[in-house]
Amino acid sequence: MAKVPDLFEDLKNCYSENEEYSSSIDHLSVNQKSFYDVNYGSLHEECMDQSVSLNISETSKTSKLTFKESVVIVSTNGKVLKKRRLSLNQSITDDDLEAIVNNIEEEIIKPKLAPFSFLSNAKYNFNKTRKHQFILNVALNHQSIIRTNDQHLMTTALQNLDEAVKFDMDGYISSKDDDKDYVALRISKTRLYVSAQDENQPVLLKEMPEIPKTITGSETNLLFFWETQGTKSYFRSVAHPDLLIATMQDSLVCLATGPPFITDFQILENQA
Repeated sequence: MAKVPDLFEDLKNCYSENEEYSSSIDHLSVNQKSFYDVNYGSLHEECMDQSVSLNISETSKTSKLTFKESVVIVSTNGKVLKKRRLSLNQSITDDDLEAIVNNIEEEIIKPKLAPFSFLSNAKYNFNKTRKHQFILNVALNHQSIIRTNDQHLMTTALQNLDEAVKFDMDGYISSKDDDKDYVALRISKTRLYVSAQDENQPVLLKEMPEIPKTITGSETNLLFFWETQGTKSYFRSVAHPDLLIATMQDSLVCLATGPPFITDFQILENQA
């Protein structure tokens, strides 16, 4: 004859102090074998936190339970791992009880990450202009960046590099004292800065009254992590760390995570 799992002691050990717990057991054998090994194994890692009112009677196959709340599986540090909602007065079998504990196909509770600008209150202080009047070429097809209008940039093949946009690179130092290379890209002899937008959206040229001495908050869309691999350069947005300056053939310059967009550029210096 099947036995009802001995969950009560486990539930008491894991139960929230702020909630009520009540249980009554009818005809429960004192010598009944526990559902768990006496060493309790993974119960030192995980437990069930429930708000329940249980009325269990031993039967040959089915146990009768009345649940006031859903069952929640949590770890010892309080992190919710999974949850399962049961209806009121639901009859469940021994297999169902085991599934509550062991079934991995439950609703996984995933944390939501706040945007980078809300996670960091760092200040970025101007250090120096690190490069002057250089060209950014797409490493894969050697197309160059040109201006399409007052606000946007695009890549195209050029016979005369004098038509390409010339950039200055302003270096910044983070108040967090990390080792990342923070830069702003400014069109040479102007106050127009490359400004990051959302994914797959064209970058904008934003005019500033002067070179920003300190950049914080919403203005971090002017900053990029400058990363290099050999002769290739990558510019990762500080405001959107998953996105890099990118383009496609004969396309507007935008932000993207990678293929089919091209994210690697070559710097051609001394193009005065």
